[in-house]
Amino acid sequence: MKHLSDSDIAKMIDTDFQPDETRTRHVVRTELRLGQLIPSQNPPIPERIVLDLHYKTEEQAWNKIMELAKSGVRNATIITGASGILKIKFQQWANDSVLSPYIISVRPINNGSFDVKFRKKSEPDF
Repeated sequence: MKHLSDSDIAKMIDTDFQPDETRTRHVVRTELRLGQLIPSQNPPIPERIVLDLHYKTEEQAWNKIMELAKSGVRNATIITGASGILKIKFQQWANDSVLSPYIISVRPINNGSFDVKFRKKSEPDF
């Protein structure tokens, strides 16, 4: 940035001095490289997410799954565990609830995990 000279200081003392705010902002942004440090507004959506529901309550699991369905992720592996209520509940939710319109397909991977394909965010089928 610019170092102040004696004439600059003299101009500032004068009551008529008006700094060029536009130029100052431009110089400061350039010096700090703010254009490079500001993240983009929309972070990229991952291709696949793994959601592990172990140690989650039924309500927590529901909230996480709905959040995932609305996020725009297209593919997910949802781990419910081989035994317990979440394995049963997830299958019910996927087939017969407000979650089902978000889902294209559910395929069991093993005894406690499911491969889930979600609709695109912009698909208005629901």
